[in-house]
Amino acid sequence: MDKEELGKFLLTLDRAYFIDAGSKALAHVDAALPIGYGQTISQPSLVRYMTELLDPDMDSKVLELGTGSGYQTAILAQFSKSVYTVERIPELSKKAQKRLENLEYKNIKYLIRDGSHGLPEFAPFDRIMVTAAASMIPEELVDQMTPGGRMVIPVGTRYLQELFLVTKDDEEEVTVKPIEYVIFVELAGDYGFDA
Repeated sequence: MDKEELGKFLLTLDRAYFIDAGSKALAHVDAALPIGYGQTISQPSLVRYMTELLDPDMDSKVLELGTGSGYQTAILAQFSKSVYTVERIPELSKKAQKRLENLEYKNIKYLIRDGSHGLPEFAPFDRIMVTAAASMIPEELVDQMTPGGRMVIPVGTRYLQELFLVTKDDEEEVTVKPIEYVIFVELAGDYGFDA
């Protein structure tokens, strides 16, 4: 991925477009903002950093867990061959799909379901972006990575997580590298946190 091209694209992508009326005025602030249903849109600096870590290219088949507002999805679609994006909240998925279709993205497949086990029927994936906090790295997601694949995922507790870069080399050896501490909303499903 060309970081300069990513930077230019982010300057043209209007974050306010992905935010509902109540928080639109804060779209320019580098902070997470609510998007309804207990979910948030991440701060732009973190979205950019996670995208750089994921390092997709125009041959990449990408799995995104947590469509949310569609902001990260748009960025992934711009720099990847195809994006499979999963959202468990139907209202968020439908809003994001409408936004992204209006932006004329044709390389996105939208799924409404619990994505905590990935999408085995569409695997393998060259890149996996997880935008919700897991209690551990799901083995199913690691299994769904291609050789040479990369995954970015926040893992930890409900209140604090560590962002990890998971890579799989051509011999399918997996490496897990801690990056920095973050706070994300919870990943629903088997890899979330107990109530």
